[in-house]
Formats: sequence, C-alpha cells, structure tokens
Amino acid sequence: MIEMIDIGMDDAIAYRIEGKITEEEMKTILAIFRKKIKKNEKLIIYQEVISIGGAEFDAMIEKFKFFLAFGLSHFSRIAVVTHKKWIHKLVDLEGKLFKSVEMRGFPKEDKDHAIEFLKNG
Repeated sequence: MIEMIDIGMDDAIAYRIEGKITEEEMKTILAIFRKKIKKNEKLIIYQEVISIGGAEFDAMIEKFKFFLAFGLSHFSRIAVVTHKKWIHKLVDLEGKLFKSVEMRGFPKEDKDHAIEFLKNG
C-alpha cells in the first residue's frame, strides 16, 4: 500500500509504503512524478517505509517503463525514512552510485532531519 502524506513541504512528493504495492498505486505515484516533470520541476521525494511486502509484477513494469523514459535526471533529493537498517545502507549506496541525485536513509526517529535534508540539500 502506498499512502500520500503531508510533511509540510509543498514542493516535495511524500508517501508511506506499507505492505504490497499494487499496479494502481504505482501508476498514481508515477503520474505525480510525470506532472512535476512536465512543469520542469525537480523531484524531491520523501519516502517512509513501514514494511515492504513486495510489489505486483505489473507495478514493477510501470516503474521500469518510467525510468526508461525519464531516467534519474529529474530527481533532486530523496530521503527514505525507515526503521530497517538494511534499507538505509541500500539508499546510501544508491546515493554513491547515482551522484546526480542526493539520497539518504534516515531512522524513523530522525524524520525531522530527513525533512531538513530535503529542504536544504
């Protein structure tokens, strides 16, 4: 399930992931991404991960098609907030691999630091 949330930043796309991601949920998020890209806005993403229960195959196809079409060039900053330490390590590694995007993982109790990171880069 993907649920849109408010973190007090108008220019950020903020959502919470819990359980399995459906194709429809993936399409909804990607439509928001496309809308900002169409307006030539950089994507600032706040992602809060409660649990990961996988994703429907068609949801992953949608995500794959999006990245084939747009790549990472439209992303500015990504903060992933979760209590799962392995996700922090993965996000930090991705941040080193994809240098054009500032990515950081944050523990759940550091949500305020994640938001500051998104605001100030």
